[in-house]
Amino acid sequence: MSPLCPISILIPAKNERDNLRACIESARFADEIVVVDSGSTDGTREIAESLGARVVDFQWDGGFPKKKNWALANIPWRHEWVFILDADERITPELAAELRQAVAAPAGNGYYVNRRFWFLDGWLRHCGYYPSWNLRFFRHALGRYEEFAGASDTGSGDNEVHEHVVLPGPAGRLRGEMEHWAFPTIAIWVEKHNRYSNWEARLLTTGAGDAAARAALDPALARKRRLKHLAARLPFRPALRFFYHYVMRAGFLDGYRGYVFCRLMAFYEFLSVAKAGELRRAGKH
Repeated sequence: MSPLCPISILIPAKNERDNLRACIESARFADEIVVVDSGSTDGTREIAESLGARVVDFQWDGGFPKKKNWALANIPWRHEWVFILDADERITPELAAELRQAVAAPAGNGYYVNRRFWFLDGWLRHCGYYPSWNLRFFRHALGRYEEFAGASDTGSGDNEVHEHVVLPGPAGRLRGEMEHWAFPTIAIWVEKHNRYSNWEARLLTTGAGDAAARAALDPALARKRRLKHLAARLPFRPALRFFYHYVMRAGFLDGYRGYVFCRLMAFYEFLSVAKAGELRRAGKH
């Protein structure tokens, strides 16, 4: 049996009974697994403890820091390197093996990991959602999720979801992948993206798109953020979003699941735009 890998796994959670067991099982190669829980009432804590994970309670006060940044700054981590793993994600054996190699001979301060999304009984291979690179493995003393001045109350909850990690120094890419099981049903997709659109609306109506906010981001992410703001007031944005995902990013190659996913992304764009307009009219930006 291989020795445990000298890394720490951070799993933010709230009422994740249906996901947590498989998530922790995929991370058992790591020497430390910490579940940061926001008052779960469905047995999440008991499942985590029964599988040997350490549970740390988090109570959000409505401002910054949110859950992941609080955990990175306040938990006495056993190891220098931390992997951020959401409860609906899984680390594949191939990625686990590569993490062992990376921590033994690190080539920088962090690594991007690719995710594949399960949707409507299959993996999305196009739609602009694959490949999907995320900075998830880094030296915990150096990496923090971005915080938008004046936008802490986004209506999206106590956990960083779409915020990006700001990390000084070089970051590489790993070939092994994560599995993302976030959307087992369309109803769950709609519920989550209703919350996510609150964040998007705040992003569009605060200073989060200005040069200062983009300066610390990876150049590719900063460019994407800048384009999003430039396109913020274009007409027919939901239709353009569908065209982008379904045609330009070849969502049609994913068949029916690709069509449904791209239509839902257009709906998500509509929600974000409508909510941003609501905020502007209310003068709350």
